Amino acid sequence: MISPLRLLLLPLRAPMLLVLVVISAYEGLNWGRPLTSGGGGVGGALWSVDCLHALLVVLVCTMPDQLLRWVSGLMAASRVMSLVVSLLIVTVGGLYLLHLQVLANVLILACAVLLARLDLARIRVVPTPLMQLLVLSVLVLSGAGLGRWLGTR
Repeated sequence: MISPLRLLLLPLRAPMLLVLVVISAYEGLNWGRPLTSGGGGVGGALWSVDCLHALLVVLVCTMPDQLLRWVSGLMAASRVMSLVVSLLIVTVGGLYLLHLQVLANVLILACAVLLARLDLARIRVVPTPLMQLLVLSVLVLSGAGLGRWLGTR
């Protein structure tokens, strides 16, 4: 069990966690803003989509071995499933990233998450993948919420 003092000192021992929160706050400044000035409720919907998309980035960066094992098991079921899954990932993922112009944001957030994981491994704090997913998701969403709050002030 980690003592509360060691938990409070964790951002000082692993400064990439602070970098992750700062990058999330910076990204959160632009999340959820409607594309047009008369958006109305569009901002809330875009905020939800951006949060889901950030959670997906954290999921992929935190649990790559479990995801790849699941996808490879699905693709090994048959050649048809292999083709369908490959085409689905390439077309939907590529169109999503290129059309919505979020490739740079995804890469920045993914690099910050991977650096935070690397920093935690450097100080030998390696929780289970599910716990790491939950903690990093909370950090990313709280940083994005902080950025959104700062953007509305």
